[in-house]
Amino acid sequence: MVNFVRVASTSDIPPGQGKTVQVNGQDVAVFNCDGTFYALDNLCKHKGGPLGEGELDGTTVLCPWHGWAYDVTTGVCADEPDCPVATYDVKVEGDDVLVGAGSSGT
Repeated sequence: MVNFVRVASTSDIPPGQGKTVQVNGQDVAVFNCDGTFYALDNLCKHKGGPLGEGELDGTTVLCPWHGWAYDVTTGVCADEPDCPVATYDVKVEGDDVLVGAGSSGT
């Protein structure tokens, strides 16, 4: 069973934006894609850049350091498909954004 942790209010992460949060001591990037929230490991597989600070285009986030592109819905990297980042379950309850304490996807 996945344990969910409150990480933000929906208003803390505007549509088209991301935010880095802590889930059980780990940095997780949470993104708001037109009202749907996604979470993935914050560290780019290339050089460890902070994905939560990256530019979001639709459901693709670009690492702010070297531009590697990740699909926030799956964690798959467009530049290196064999190097996905972990994804996390997300749910919204009222105005609260909750992230699963264990990775769910890759």
